[in-house]
Amino acid sequence: MSLRFSLMGPVRAWRDDEEIDLGPRQQRAVLAALLLNNGIRLSNDQLIGMVWDDPTPSAVMALRTYTYKLRKLMPELDLRSKDGGYTLRAEVFDDCRDEPFVGMTSTYFEAQRVRVANERLQCREALLEREMDVLELQKHVAAFPHRERPRALLMRALYREGRQAEALEQFHQARALLNDELGLEPGPDLREVHAQILRGELTVQRRPEQLPPDIDDFTGRAEEIARALDTLPRTVGIAGMHGSGKTALAVRIGHLARDRFPDGQIFVQGHDVASELLRAVGVENPVGDRAALWREKARGKRFLIVVDDLQDPVSVKDLHVPGSAMILTSVRRWNELPGVTWLVIAGLAVPEAREFFAKIADPARLAAEPELVTRVLDRVSHLPNPIRVLGGKLSSRPRFTVAMLLRQMERETALGEAVPSDCQAVLAPMDKADRQLTGDQRHLLECFTRQGAEEVDVCEAAAMSGGDVAAIELLMEALADVHLIEPLELGRYRIPSYVRIYYSLRTPALTS
Repeated sequence: MSLRFSLMGPVRAWRDDEEIDLGPRQQRAVLAALLLNNGIRLSNDQLIGMVWDDPTPSAVMALRTYTYKLRKLMPELDLRSKDGGYTLRAEVFDDCRDEPFVGMTSTYFEAQRVRVANERLQCREALLEREMDVLELQKHVAAFPHRERPRALLMRALYREGRQAEALEQFHQARALLNDELGLEPGPDLREVHAQILRGELTVQRRPEQLPPDIDDFTGRAEEIARALDTLPRTVGIAGMHGSGKTALAVRIGHLARDRFPDGQIFVQGHDVASELLRAVGVENPVGDRAALWREKARGKRFLIVVDDLQDPVSVKDLHVPGSAMILTSVRRWNELPGVTWLVIAGLAVPEAREFFAKIADPARLAAEPELVTRVLDRVSHLPNPIRVLGGKLSSRPRFTVAMLLRQMERETALGEAVPSDCQAVLAPMDKADRQLTGDQRHLLECFTRQGAEEVDVCEAAAMSGGDVAAIELLMEALADVHLIEPLELGRYRIPSYVRIYYSLRTPALTS
């Protein structure tokens, strides 16, 4: 069971979905004062001064009675008393639709009402600034005609829509209103927007919405998603071999977290990350120190940034801005980057791989041959991208069974260089990985395939390849860094089946 509270309208509390009767007004006032100072110790005198404007000597006893009754009403309430004071920690839920602290009449609550109302107004205007919706801004300006900030925002929004005359008319209306009712001239912000429009120099910062669409059949990775959401806005890195679904995972996390970053989402692929970020917020052809310019543009804002397939850690090293979040994807884990929480992913867990396969291919056909489904998934090391290709292939051939699919995969493995297009699609992630290897690294993997090795230690690898043990150890660690072999213990590694299958296609041509 959980407790939650609201201070908007009358002070209220719920246990799960059932509302709790909080008792008389002053008892609710004691609870409200504690909730307003959530986690802060309040002395008896402080609490009494908040609840009563003219307390009588009996106020101390009344306070003790009210706190006792609150504990009795809510035994699970984290209300602690120590050294003549009280501390409360609780979850407060506010929908901002009602006036706060209804029924609370002390001077303290009157002052808090003014403070909360002003904070709500500022939050509303910050939201309007992010969204720049003309209709909503017009409603807000009509409700608060003397506030200059929303008037300036409305002028910007109108100008952005090509309604320059209407934008200028807003300035003249504000000037007449302030002159007639307050004897004032518009302030510097309103005057500056007016002057920028007249000079044709007004620019409106873009709100980027670049996050790719989420994938409907995304499956698994619950632990990684939970850890990433807990880590943001600190930087999250996702590392794994080609085909493991790093980009799909980053996009899924981005969509789940996007509401926490209202200034926009930016998706970057490329080496010049700083320039791409600046272009996303409207800075074309940036010059000078682009990382410093980005930090200046992003200061005080909350952006969600996904840098996909990071190739050079230097390109992101100086781009972090407090409040904004960055998600990096990379084959390699860049340990030299400070402050990054790395998630290393490989194939899906076995149940998740089967679930994902069944979302793409006919579940009934898969259920009829469960052992063969296991063999198909094992051959591609449960990696999402090859599973998607195989599921699509099976769906496109209604008369195919899983056994037929498996026989075709085994026959294609023995064909050497004559690889059909479907097989090429399944192995495309390995093609990309292979192009990034050195000749010595590739030779080592081909040696493992010739020998049929599934696990190998450094000495065995040296014997297979004819290389020096120290040099081979460096090659093995480099292959482990890009997830083409998996470290089991010091000096011993496993070669995933997906990697073995790929190099079995290359090896016959090399040894013929």
